[in-house]
Amino acid sequence: MNESAPQPAAGRSSLVFVFLVVLIDMLGFGIIMPVLPKLITSITGDTISDAAVYAGWLAFAYAAMQFVFGPVIGNLSDRFGRRPVLLGALGGYAIAYLLMGFAASIIWLFAARIIAGIMGASFSTAYAYIADISPPEKRAQNFGLIGAAFGLGFIIGPALGGLLGEYGARLPFFAASALAALNLLFGYFLLKESLPAEKRRPFKLARANALVALKGLSGQNRIVLWYASALTIWMTAHVVYPIIFAFYAIEAFGWSEWTVGMALACVGVGAAIVQGLLIRVLIPRIGERNAVILGAISMAASSIFYVVAGPEQGWLIFIAIPVGSLQGLFQPSINGLMSNAVSDETQGELQGAVASLQSTASVIGPPLFAGVFAAFTVAGSLYYLPGAPFGLAGIVSLVALGVFLRGYAMHCSSDEVEPPVDARSITS
Repeated sequence: MNESAPQPAAGRSSLVFVFLVVLIDMLGFGIIMPVLPKLITSITGDTISDAAVYAGWLAFAYAAMQFVFGPVIGNLSDRFGRRPVLLGALGGYAIAYLLMGFAASIIWLFAARIIAGIMGASFSTAYAYIADISPPEKRAQNFGLIGAAFGLGFIIGPALGGLLGEYGARLPFFAASALAALNLLFGYFLLKESLPAEKRRPFKLARANALVALKGLSGQNRIVLWYASALTIWMTAHVVYPIIFAFYAIEAFGWSEWTVGMALACVGVGAAIVQGLLIRVLIPRIGERNAVILGAISMAASSIFYVVAGPEQGWLIFIAIPVGSLQGLFQPSINGLMSNAVSDETQGELQGAVASLQSTASVIGPPLFAGVFAAFTVAGSLYYLPGAPFGLAGIVSLVALGVFLRGYAMHCSSDEVEPPVDARSITS
């Protein structure tokens, strides 16, 4: 009994550490968003339009690395333990943000984002660590810390980046690097290994395949395939915000880094309110189908504000942000319907496929929306429209809604799977 007594305290410090790993990654992602346009233009001497194209490909490099290395990092943690992987990720973050802060050319930025993308693939290890140290009845509660870290990081990160950006475009990158280094020091002394040696397994490259989870969809029923298609289309549209927002605000309204950062922080607050509170209230009352429809319409409606806002109408964006916040209903509602349409034995396979789909969308979206932004803002363009990427995203969200409704109709009429709860309540 005495040997096990210290375990709860160690567990709490380890949970705090894992929370900080995820928080710092999101802080690092959010902190650079308001200042990335200024950094790229200062390095390349290009216009905002050309800088947005670079940003799109930088995001592509980051997401591609996460897609490829996610399974590799996860399997490495099964072989060597969670602790070295998590500490290595923090070291990688510190190096990546330091490279961006000292970047003398665009090549430096690409190298830094590649390193950050590989290190960002450690999210799966963070989840595994929590599963290792949490009793079954507390796993869901402790997993919620990861979601909280995501939300908090996207609120604090842009605001901090905007504030620091007022004193120099490179300062936020040095701040992100310092945060990662401090957490590395904290983890080195306090983080305990959660995976005993007897539970580790050999590393096999064949299992560390980013396409394995996607292949799992081939064995699912056609209803799930329709839902998965809708979700992929939706996720592709949703990428427009982190990639284009800062470039759009600077080009369309001449906003400072501080204003951009505060606007992005408002986006984070709206997402936190919807996903932390309204989801629990709205979905049980209106059902998953109506929640998905409301989410898609919310995104399409908010995109109109971005398209029509003129140079002196930047205030419209602060209306668009709360209008668009309800789009947070879309993904969890479809996830719930997908989960109900598969057997208990394939739930893990389904969630792995969803994670891979999200990575795929994050690879496709950035170059697409960056290219559209450049085409409609570059000198000599046939029609000047900085909000064009948001208009396209709004259209894509409605396409996703159409695909979803087709899958939902099949779900309601299928004899192979249990019909949706809200459909059963209508017919009863």
